[in-house]
Amino acid sequence: MAGALVIGAGPGIGQAVARRFAREGLPVGLVARTKETVSAAAEALGPLGVRALPLTADVTDEAGLRAALDTAVAELGEPDVVVYNAAVIRRDAVGELPHHDHLATYAVNVLGALTTAAHLLPAMARRGRGTFVVTGGMPEMKPPYVSLSLGKAGVRALVELLDTEYGPSGVHVATVTVTGAVAPGTAYDPDDIAAHYWRLHTQPSGEWEREVLH
Repeated sequence: MAGALVIGAGPGIGQAVARRFAREGLPVGLVARTKETVSAAAEALGPLGVRALPLTADVTDEAGLRAALDTAVAELGEPDVVVYNAAVIRRDAVGELPHHDHLATYAVNVLGALTTAAHLLPAMARRGRGTFVVTGGMPEMKPPYVSLSLGKAGVRALVELLDTEYGPSGVHVATVTVTGAVAPGTAYDPDDIAAHYWRLHTQPSGEWEREVLH
């Protein structure tokens, strides 16, 4: 069983999604920027009795990200489901961030997802099945969150492009758009949000959703 691959496996949605797929018996590849973060994610899956493969990569480093993805495929096989959850969440108004910071933020929020998709989706399409889900947000643009608003608009556009390109080959591409601040015990509990990812992965092709709002 090839299992799941979660990019951006930090505390919150990333680890909750990993747990949700692990509870179904799927081995899980975990990618995070720091060893401490990804080790904690892997340890959290220990009681569930599945294999957890921790990998470190900075999603803004294209070569490093591709190398981590190659390692995941070599160790676990072509994934059944890929979740891109990496993001930079910050408050910044119009004109506050210099171009360099905007580019760095966009590289995490959108371009890392594009690199991941370009690297893995062609094999999924050749196989004729698979799921690729990106964590989205900001269904309405907010002036105090300019870089995040631009990034999540980019995610929505990317998902549409990927769905058009790979959907006909049997790959379900979707986004889970989170409309509020994630915190345990609230309406935006990460475990509740993670349930959407499993539901998207198991949807029959005739019922595919491209965007789910939480």
